[in-house]
Amino acid sequence: MSKKQTQIIGIASGKGGVGKTTCSINLAAALVMQGHQVMLFDADLGLANAQIALGARSTYNLSHVLSGEKTLADIVMTTKQGIKLIPGASGVQELAGLNQIQAASIVQSFSSLSDDIDYLIVDVAAGISPSVLAFLGACQRRFIVVKDDPSSIADAYGTIKVLSKEMNLDEIYLLPNMVHSQAEGWKLYQRLNDVCVKFLGLNLHYLTAIENDEFVLRALRKYQSVLDFAPGAAATRDFRRLAQICQELRPIDHASGGLQFFMERLVNPSHQTL
Repeated sequence: MSKKQTQIIGIASGKGGVGKTTCSINLAAALVMQGHQVMLFDADLGLANAQIALGARSTYNLSHVLSGEKTLADIVMTTKQGIKLIPGASGVQELAGLNQIQAASIVQSFSSLSDDIDYLIVDVAAGISPSVLAFLGACQRRFIVVKDDPSSIADAYGTIKVLSKEMNLDEIYLLPNMVHSQAEGWKLYQRLNDVCVKFLGLNLHYLTAIENDEFVLRALRKYQSVLDFAPGAAATRDFRRLAQICQELRPIDHASGGLQFFMERLVNPSHQTL
């Protein structure tokens, strides 16, 4: 069977509370609905909540992989939305403080997975811990979720600065979330991009914006994606657009940070397996 070339997207934010995980699960759900095979890696280690938001319950999680009890393939589960989920572990102190070497070992273990995947979405923790930077460096694209408030904007800029200047990473995209309109999302992008151009010499890529929508919170309370809960909602429309935009982005066959998820697949996407 021919392997697909997997596109790997890291979703990050400078601070918590901006809807990063909500964006991750709904983008994953939208891509599945559009006919793609999608894996979601809940890499928000220590405060993992993607499985809760998707109404899934796993017996095993990443902590069992790190302890050697299980392999990565053992803990992959398929949610009711059709997403292949690698659950993180909530409230496990050792995972919250994962170092770069431990994170690198997790990245390398993805090469052992046999699943045919079109998109791997990596939902990392907020901030710029060593594990977050290791995971983002192993992705092909990085989506930075930002709200239109001063602390979120400042923290997003700080994250972008580290990614671009200290790690020499490119393919950094801005995803304004919980804005009042698409026009407001575009203005937020322009403001932040102007600062990045001036002080970092970096042009951010723009995706689209996710409008503030009460149905998103209502869907989370029902352990569903907003696309399942409210197909006609504004946020559902926006996540469908985001998924479509992801499909129109040019394929990338490498990770600029050096370390790569699904290494064999990126090097040789036509690799044959029995």
